[in-house]
Formats: sequence, structure tokens, C-alpha cells
Amino acid sequence: MKIVLLVLNCIFLAVGTCGGPLVMRLYFIKGGKRIWLSTWLQTVAWPINFLPLGISYFYSLKNINDNNNNNTKVILMTPRIFVATIGIGVLQGFGNYFYSYGTAKLPVSTSGLLFATQLAFTTGFAFLIAKLKFTSYLVNAVILLTIGVVLLALHSGGDQPEGETKKEYILGFIMTLAAAALSGLIFPLVELIYKKAHQAITYTLVLEFQTVYCFVATIVATIGMIINKDFLGL
Repeated sequence: MKIVLLVLNCIFLAVGTCGGPLVMRLYFIKGGKRIWLSTWLQTVAWPINFLPLGISYFYSLKNINDNNNNNTKVILMTPRIFVATIGIGVLQGFGNYFYSYGTAKLPVSTSGLLFATQLAFTTGFAFLIAKLKFTSYLVNAVILLTIGVVLLALHSGGDQPEGETKKEYILGFIMTLAAAALSGLIFPLVELIYKKAHQAITYTLVLEFQTVYCFVATIVATIGMIINKDFLGL
């Protein structure tokens, strides 16, 4: 069952990671202009986490009743982790905006490759924050990705979308790199939170964490939509 669940989650992740940017870019190609709306859509489906979370809580309660163990917690997130998760959610909200902006201005292949530099940022921040040890594979991957970005920068006008100014293209380039940098910062911060939690990192805890930070990121995007009057333009 664990292998089945792992494979199922990997399929969901692959479909979302590949399909999400394509659908997002399609929105802008077809005339969409609202970047905050695109940002909002990245996390607005956070309530779907309640489905697996509810199943997890059900089994936790069942085990408590069967074993007469009242010391077992159903909700695993502590107040300290909750506060830290809110901070992660705010960062994720702005990271999603940067990514949406880049997707609006760049071809999906270019933005996808640029965002892949997240690995380089993750490695650097993980070394500084989570004390990650470097390996030859990590170093090689980071070097290859960096070379790819440099080549893109040198030939940045080759895939510039029609009707888009050079300034908008460069800004999209920068925003995508900023999104990659923020994502690269978030992962080591999450790892640090897990280390400081001093408790078992279970599937339930990870779901609670994801639910809270996606909710906060959605609030950030909602505020951006209100300020930008995106709701009125739908």
C-alpha cells in the first residue's frame, strides 16, 4: 500500500509539474493578462488536502479508540510550527507571483529551464541553512544548470514572443529567476522547520503543513487580486 501511494503521489506531482505551466502559459497566449489571478490559481485548490487529511484523522481517532491511548494527538502541528508555516506561506505567495509573471512573458520552455535553476538555489541555501553536504553529483548538476542559464541569457532574444518588448522579456527572465531563488530558499527552510520540530515527520504532519502554507499563499494572492481589481474584471 505504501508503494502504491508513493507511485500515485509521484504521478500527481509529474502531471501537475508538467501540465501546470502549460495551462498557465496557454491562458496568457489566449489573451489573459491577470498575473495575480494566475498566482491565485496555483494554490486556491488547497481545500483538496482535507480529503487525505480527513482520512488520516479518521484512522488516528480509530487507533486511539482501539488502543485506549488518550495521549496520542490527532492534530500534529504545534503552535511554533504553525507560525513558521505562515511565514513560508507568505514567501510562497510572492514566489508564485514571480513565477506567474515569468510565465506571462516567456515561452514555457524558457521559463521551465530557468525555474530548474531552483536546484542550484536549493543546494546553496541548504548548505547555509540545513548544513547540506555537497556531493560530486550535486556540483555537476548545478554547473550544468548554470551553463544553461548563461546560454539563455546570451541568446535571450531568440525566443522572444511576438509583440513583446525587450524590457518585458528581460523582466520576465529576472522574475522567473527570482521565483526559482525563493523556491530554493523555501525548501531548506521547510527542512529546518522539520528538524526543529523534534517530532516524527509523518504524512499527516506534511499534509497539515501544506494545507496551511497553501492557504496563506492564497490569501497573499487574494489581497493582490483585490488591490489590482482582478475580481471586478472576471
